[in-house]
Amino acid sequence: MAALVAVVVVEKGYTIEFGQISCNSIILLEWIVPAETWIRGAFVDEEEQPFLGSNDVAEIRLTPAWESRNLPPEQLNFQDVSPPDESEYGKEPPDRMNLVYLTMVLHGVGTLMSWNMFITATDYFTDYKMSEEYTGQKSEYRSNFLSYVGQASQFPNLIFAWVNAFIHVGGDFTRRIVISLSVCVVVFVLTVALAMVDSSGWPGVFFWLTMITVVFLNMANGIYQTTVYGIAAKLPPKYSGAVVLGSNVSGTFTAIISIVSKAMSPNLRTAAIYYFITALFVLLACFDTYFALPLSRFYRYHTRLHDMPRKRNSNKIAGPFGEDAGTEVVRSSLPKTKAQIYWHVFKRCFPQCFNVFLTLFVSLAVFPAVQANIKMSDPSFIIPEAYYTLVLCFLTFNLFATFGNLLPNLIVWPGPRWLWVPVVLRLAFIPAFLLCRYQPVDVERITPIYIENDWIYWAIGAGLGLTSGYYSSLAMMFGPASVEEEYASIAGMFCAASLVTGVFAGVNFSLFSWWFVQNVTWVL
Repeated sequence: MAALVAVVVVEKGYTIEFGQISCNSIILLEWIVPAETWIRGAFVDEEEQPFLGSNDVAEIRLTPAWESRNLPPEQLNFQDVSPPDESEYGKEPPDRMNLVYLTMVLHGVGTLMSWNMFITATDYFTDYKMSEEYTGQKSEYRSNFLSYVGQASQFPNLIFAWVNAFIHVGGDFTRRIVISLSVCVVVFVLTVALAMVDSSGWPGVFFWLTMITVVFLNMANGIYQTTVYGIAAKLPPKYSGAVVLGSNVSGTFTAIISIVSKAMSPNLRTAAIYYFITALFVLLACFDTYFALPLSRFYRYHTRLHDMPRKRNSNKIAGPFGEDAGTEVVRSSLPKTKAQIYWHVFKRCFPQCFNVFLTLFVSLAVFPAVQANIKMSDPSFIIPEAYYTLVLCFLTFNLFATFGNLLPNLIVWPGPRWLWVPVVLRLAFIPAFLLCRYQPVDVERITPIYIENDWIYWAIGAGLGLTSGYYSSLAMMFGPASVEEEYASIAGMFCAASLVTGVFAGVNFSLFSWWFVQNVTWVL
């Protein structure tokens, strides 16, 4: 095999660097030319060329570097740079140091960072900004603040998640990521500014400004969340699970930041500023790492496989994770129009969309609106009362959900066909939490309390988090794998939109819990 010489051209000054490389190397190049041609054509003086055979000399032209604006987007994003084995039939490159996997985890953290920051900062809003001591008046918004935030968060998130699944709001993936993350950063800057100003004289205005920022934040987040799942769906199934893992790591991280801030900061206002600023840094990290993804051979390999429909030797389409889907599909009969494609994908991934929806519905029906209002039963409990809600509600749910996200790397059970069974059984968590010491603010409870042991309540909360993380990960992995590879990103966005729908329905159902405990009673 002839040696190759790499020629790299830098725009400013047109500096030329060269060196001997193998044909399997990955370097950002302008040309790769045979060494013999380079020596004969580039290092020989023009007066000597006729004696060496100038007819064999290939023309070498200097072209602008990759940063130049007149290059096509594919070259600017390194997508047209590939080794000989990075093709449809080539060997899959490794995900070196799991960088792409960790990047998906980070973006999973970013997808729920805004929601987690606001719900974890409940004390800042209810006990400080809208408290009677601070404003001098009793606020009607204080009692159901979490429900108001849930409405303002999840309704725009729901609308834009489904719109983004069908209509590519903002253009391609890159533009959607840039626009949505930019809006999130701006909103968090405004939130920090509102925390710094004295709003004691205008609590109503502060409340509605907060709700408006939450609406815009989640409009952008709905686009960002479905886009991230669409990107992850182009990769192997565990990368969709990585995004779900990141979303629960986000909650764990936020809960830990909240606990540390509360312990170290002098007041609720300072603590809130600390973790709002932390959210800014996380979103900026998501912004930067997205543009590093095309530098990975592994990411480019799977992106190109997804964008180029694969030739199949058989008409049998396998089900997710190697299972037989049980249907014969003739390639020529696959959908042609955009509407047919979306309907075809939706029908095939609907069971997993349902699993995602119901898993998140049950989780958000009790977390955090119900759990955050469950009071301590035993004053001598191991967790101090000041940290009771932060630890037993926020930290426990998110930490065990993170453990649940990691379980599919060890065991995948049940399979896609029977996943709905344990998902439906999780509905039992809702009455279980209502029978604990759930006491909403300014509400007189008449429903009997049957679970007055803090350890039992803690165990139920851990079970809720563990099953939420595990079953949502399985469903998000099964969804894109249930359709043809070229439609995986569409299925991923459908599953993401179903996730948002489950969150929205669960948040709204939590209002029923508030009504239930003050209107329903019985005697055994």
